Amino acid sequence: MPDFTAQRTNMVETQVRPNDVTDPRIHAAMREVPRERFVPGPRQALAYADGPVEVAPRRYLMDARSFSKLVQLADIQPGDRILDVAAATGYSSAVLGRLGGQVIALEQDADLVRVASDTLQSTGCVNVTVAQGALTEGAKASGPYDVIFVNGGVESVPESLLGQLKEGGRLVAVIQTGPHGRAHLYVRQDGVVGSRGDFDATVPELAGFKKPVGFVF
Repeated sequence: MPDFTAQRTNMVETQVRPNDVTDPRIHAAMREVPRERFVPGPRQALAYADGPVEVAPRRYLMDARSFSKLVQLADIQPGDRILDVAAATGYSSAVLGRLGGQVIALEQDADLVRVASDTLQSTGCVNVTVAQGALTEGAKASGPYDVIFVNGGVESVPESLLGQLKEGGRLVAVIQTGPHGRAHLYVRQDGVVGSRGDFDATVPELAGFKKPVGFVF
């Protein structure tokens, strides 16, 4: 039987801390959440591998390095209301729930909604609610949000998500340009959303988040 507790500690010590993730709350949350419980049985041995883990066809848990750095970029505070876009099996929501307040775990695939709901409940994540809907549309009825966390690479962030940020709210996502990606932080200030790039990351791409096609003259 694998010693998953030791593997979680090793993940934090070798994949998270050395990559400039300095927030001890993130270290603690990632040591506490049993990542293997959010991975299908045949793949549980890969739960702590240094890379993304496929949990459903073309759906992944992000690698620990990219995930933890994106969480730190979001600057989550206790009590923050969080929308976790593309929550998959719910691992990210479990971690986010240990850092903030209420988490809405958004997933559009019915099977993943069921798996996430069952696993989050069985692991005691009482402040996470799973919602089903189109990922690009967010969950407006439950917003607005202090933090929106996008779980995967996207070509662009749709206005439908940016519009669900509170004043001072932050959205984090990895913007993919071809094979390369860069994490971006979006912040709503005085009703206007600005953004900046932060760190390089290449993560599995989410379907549907295409860059709008401009006019051709």
